[in-house]
Amino acid sequence: MAEKRSRIHQEGSLAARLVADALRLREQASLLEPGTERDALLNKAHRNKMAVDINACLTSPGRQLPE
Repeated sequence: MAEKRSRIHQEGSLAARLVADALRLREQASLLEPGTERDALLNKAHRNKMAVDINACLTSPGRQLPE
């Protein structure tokens, strides 16, 4: 018999969660002194924002496929 998979129902869209996480990370980074931990938080926030932008480009209705 097949084992049942546990399913997680996410609150909100992926883009909304990534934007919220990026804002949270930037807020955390603003409380830190310049250094490696602060840079790591800012880099992760930047990657989240880039993922949202890429997703928006790929899912836009006017997107043209390359020939």
